[in-house]
This record gives sequence, structure tokens and C-alpha cells, in this order.
Amino acid sequence: MANVAPEPVDPAERPLSAGHLIVAQLEREGVRRVYGVPGESFLDVLDGLHDSPISTVVTRHEGGAGFMALAEGRLTGLPGVAMVTRGPGAANAFIAVHTAYQDATPMLLFVGLIPVADRGREAFQEFDLTGWFGSTAKKVVTLDDPTAAARIVAESVHVARSGRPGPVVIGIPEDVLTLPAGPSGGVRPLAVARPRAAEAELKELVRRFERARRPLVVVGGEEWTAESGQELMRWATRHSIPVLADFRAYDAVPHDLEDGPEHGLEGTGAYVGSLGYGRGDHAARLLDEADLTVFLGAPRGDVLSDGYTRGLDSETVLVLPGDAQGHSGRIDQFVSAHAPTFVLDLVTTSASPDADVAWFGAAREAQARFTTPAPTPAPTALNDSNGSGDSGAPDDNAYIDLTAVMAVLREELTPDAVITYGAGNHALWPARYLPHRSPASLVAPRNGAMGMGIPAAVAASLAFPGREVVSVAGDGCFLMNGQELATAVGHGAVFVALVVDNGCYATIREHQEGAYPGRPSGTRLTNPDFAAWARSYGAYGETVTSDRDFREAFRRARASGLPAVLHLIQDPAVRAPATTAV
Repeated sequence: MANVAPEPVDPAERPLSAGHLIVAQLEREGVRRVYGVPGESFLDVLDGLHDSPISTVVTRHEGGAGFMALAEGRLTGLPGVAMVTRGPGAANAFIAVHTAYQDATPMLLFVGLIPVADRGREAFQEFDLTGWFGSTAKKVVTLDDPTAAARIVAESVHVARSGRPGPVVIGIPEDVLTLPAGPSGGVRPLAVARPRAAEAELKELVRRFERARRPLVVVGGEEWTAESGQELMRWATRHSIPVLADFRAYDAVPHDLEDGPEHGLEGTGAYVGSLGYGRGDHAARLLDEADLTVFLGAPRGDVLSDGYTRGLDSETVLVLPGDAQGHSGRIDQFVSAHAPTFVLDLVTTSASPDADVAWFGAAREAQARFTTPAPTPAPTALNDSNGSGDSGAPDDNAYIDLTAVMAVLREELTPDAVITYGAGNHALWPARYLPHRSPASLVAPRNGAMGMGIPAAVAASLAFPGREVVSVAGDGCFLMNGQELATAVGHGAVFVALVVDNGCYATIREHQEGAYPGRPSGTRLTNPDFAAWARSYGAYGETVTSDRDFREAFRRARASGLPAVLHLIQDPAVRAPATTAV
């Protein structure tokens, strides 16, 4: 009997494995990159990525992968995707999930799991996915039905982006991934609602603005656009309403405008600073003195309010998508709306607030003084009276003034440069002195997680290959994920990292000096030659010990076309920029 050729099968109708269908659905959702450390628990997903247009960015640590995914979510609005293996891999990625949850940033974490039949037997690297992540993720789901793979991905993207954004954790058992899942087409991505205020809500807010003499706007959250930020600042400047930013949401609005002079301060607009750690005293006073505070995209939380001590009792309007999660204190009007969209509706109303022009002008003048770099005075020597040798001071007596460095960066950086940093006293300088003029130009952890700056710089360069990226890192923060410099070299990410070397965990040392003077303990660091270390990865590396040498060093680093590290030796006794009376 002659052999009969089989009927051709349309590739679109050919069943895929669950692992391959996950990849196909991520493609439909618009995902361009996944970050991760490979594991045998999700080999079928890795196989699906082999022929996918999605780039697989292989990182050197799961914490770095998670932070890169978080940064991509912060910068693009589409959830960043990280993939890690069971047990130890998931544990390493936990820091990024916690950060994404407290920062309200969309992110997906796929975690490879043990085979279904092995559950509950303390199998190799077994753990309880929901038990671990249930309190710090918007949703935790496990793929037990291979035919649900596309639906679960689509729903997870929707949950991560909807309402208050956040992380979704998806467990993918290794045996389920290889089972037939269905046709390759996947499912249609789910539309994300961007709720708008009703006309009556806008009119009520307008009446509140018109009654107030000292109205204040606080912006924060995600998805601010050039249009929404600029329109808010034009409107606020026109009506003499100061605008503050939530902690590490400084890029929500442009810090200056190029529309010409208003109220005698040309081009400065209505932005008067930020709240939270490192804020100016003038910003805290504004929160105390306002008779109406309108929060757009940011709740009145712990850091913003100096530990629930400021601005809790003023007349308050809160504009957030979903509910009032994370807000403390008074609420007189709650509007469930997408804040950037709400702004575009607000500025088209006939509101004509009659605000206190003198109050507004004083706030702008104080902000101008606070953000103007001034030479840092020589500090007194650290007290090391316990004889432990834990001063943290490098042997070299040549130190660089970070304030002078920021003055150079203000002149050198392109207007849309992306700034990244982690947590520590080093972040006080860029937060204070580097202006933001475009949205999606800052990635820094609002929950205070160390080790985020370098992975964020990698992701920023890959997401925006045409934009300049600069990361400011402390020596402690840098070495928590500095190995991701290898990822940058391997995947063509280009940025300049300024590594501030003061030989100690300066934030904790500062607390010790206040609470336990003369008794430094557990805060000393022993550092490598960071410039040589960078060069060993194939990156650019240079040590800078003098302010006058920084500009040319920065230009050389930028011109190298490589990920670059500038090793800056800082006096270990310096804790913060010079205090400026405002």
C-alpha cells in the first residue's frame, strides 16, 4: 500500500506546549524583553524564547533580573518580565517583588516549580509560592491547566497594570509546561481601564480650589506623560499653585518650563521640590501650611508625611485609580481616576483659583536656593574613639565633592537623560540637584531597596537605546548587584555609573553617630579598585579624586560607547549636601 502524505496543518492551528504558549502570549502583550537566570524548571519556556522576537536578557543574579523587570515597568508602563527558578531563585527575586509592590510598579515574575506529582513531599527546592509572595504581590497564580497558559498571562498583565499597579507572580510547574496547550494564537490582550472623573467631581474640586488661599498639589505614581506633566505645570504656574512630588516620583512633572517668565522667575514653573527623605525644609512647611492639598496619583503615606506627622489634617482631595490604599489622614473628596488623565480634564475647566501669590513665590525662591549647588564645607573628622579602626576612611586623602559633580552633570546631561540609583546617602545628591524635564527619566526604589541602581541602568539603556543613562551608586549599594555590569557588556547596554566610595554604609553610620556617638559598629566596607574591576568586565573604568578632573572624565566615559564606571573617592565624614537655609 502506497504511503499517503499527511494533510498539511496550519501552524496557527498546531497545538503548542504550555511553555511555548506563554511566550506567544507575551509577544501578543507587547513584551520586548524578559530578564532572568535560567533554571531547569522552565526549560520549555526557554525553548519557546529561542525563536521568539522577545529578547532574553541573561542576568547574573535573580535580584538583578527582578530589578531590571521593575525598571522596565516603571519606564514603559508595560509590566517588566522576570523569570527565575524554584526555591533559591524565587528567594533571590523576592526583593524586586516587594519593591514593585510598595512602589506600585507593574511587573510579572514567572517562577519555575517542581512537578505537580512531587508537591507536598519536600521535593528538591520545593516551597509554597502563595505563602511566600501572597502578602507582597497583587496576585499569585499557579498554572495547573496547560490550556489556561495564554489566559493566565493575559489576566496577569491586566492585573499588574490595572488600578494601583503592582507585581503578579506566576508559578509554572515544569511538567505542566511541556503539555499540549492549544493553538498558537493565544488570546486577545485585555483592555486596561483608565477611569476618568465625572463632571460633578471636577466641579466640586474646582470649588475647593477657588475657596483655598494656599492650595498645594502633590504628584506621584506611574504613567505620567509629557503632555499631562506639562499641562499641569502650566496650569499650576498660571494660578500660583505650588507642586510637590512624592518621594522618588520626581519625574512625574517637568521641573522647569520654557514658556517664558511668570511671577518674576523665568522658566522655573510651579515645581517646588519633593517630599520624603532628603526633602528641603521648605517642602515640609508647604505641607503643613496648605489649606487644601490635592494628591494626584500618590497617597499621603509614611515617607511623604515624615512618618505620619505632617499635613494629616488639611482639607484633602485624593485622586487615585481604584481605592485609597496607602493613604493616611483626612480625605474630603476621593476621586477614583487615572491621575495623568484627570489632569488633562482639570486644566480644561474654567477653574480660576485666587491663590496666595506671595506664598507661591516664596516656595519657588526657596526651591531655587535649595537646588543650587554650593561647595560642601570640609567636615569634622569621624569619631573613632573605640579604637576599632572602623572609620571607613580610604587611605588616600584626596576626596571629591559630590555637589561639584552634580553641578557638572546639570550642564552635561541631555534633557531626557534617565537617572537611576538605589538606596543610601549617595542618592541625596542626585535627588536634590539633578532636574527632570521629561517623564520616565527616574528609576529609584521608593521602598528603599539597595542594589537597584545598576540593574535599572541596564534596563533603561535597553528600553531606550537612544537616551543617555547615568546611575549614581554608593559603594555598598553598587556591590549588591554590580555584577550586572557583565549583563550590560553582554547585551550592549550603555550607561555611566558613578560609584561613590566612602568606605562605609553611610546612612547607618549617620544614625549611629546620632544614637551611639563614638561607637561605630558593623558599617565599615572594604572596597576593590572599582575602575580596574570595571575594566576586567570589558567596561570602561576610571578613578576620579579631584573635582576639576570630573568633567573630562565623564566625557571620556560617555564617549567610550561602553558601560562605564567612574570611581569617585568621597570623604567618609560627609553625610549629605551642604545645608542651605530655605
